[in-house]
Amino acid sequence: MRKDEKNVVVTELQQKLGDASAFYLTDFTGLSVKQITEFRSRLRKQGVDYVVVKNTLAIRALDGLELPDIAGFFTGPTGVVIGREDAVAPAKVLADFAREFGDRPTVKVGVVDRKPFDPAQVRQLADMPPREVLLAQIAGGLQAPMARLAGGMSQLIAGFARAVDQLRQQKEEAGA
Repeated sequence: MRKDEKNVVVTELQQKLGDASAFYLTDFTGLSVKQITEFRSRLRKQGVDYVVVKNTLAIRALDGLELPDIAGFFTGPTGVVIGREDAVAPAKVLADFAREFGDRPTVKVGVVDRKPFDPAQVRQLADMPPREVLLAQIAGGLQAPMARLAGGMSQLIAGFARAVDQLRQQKEEAGA
């Protein structure tokens, strides 16, 4: 690879890592080309990139980015799973694929919101419900007190209406 080609690779990777909400370094040893192609396909469906780049170029791409020191994890075959919008989706694809294919690829380290995540934390992240489910749970949690308040208010208004009706009946009976 010529120097200008290396600079292009470093710049592109630096841009992707800088824009990422999360990325995970993986060791893909033991996976066949067919399996890696399947892995890339699953990631692409979730809007996630998978980049295999020379370790020295990846370390150069980390320079200038406000990231934890993870350069020591760029040893051996390393693939980078890059999620732009969601940290959970790439972790889920990684975990699901690894379950199917003998714990391959293995996670070396993750970086979520500029903080390092060890492989156990990445597994915990993968076990979280999808973003839409979490948002629905939050909305349901916020809706429940409002529904109780609305129910209480309607009972209060109904009670007030009954009291006014009873008062009207008493006045009619007293006037008759």
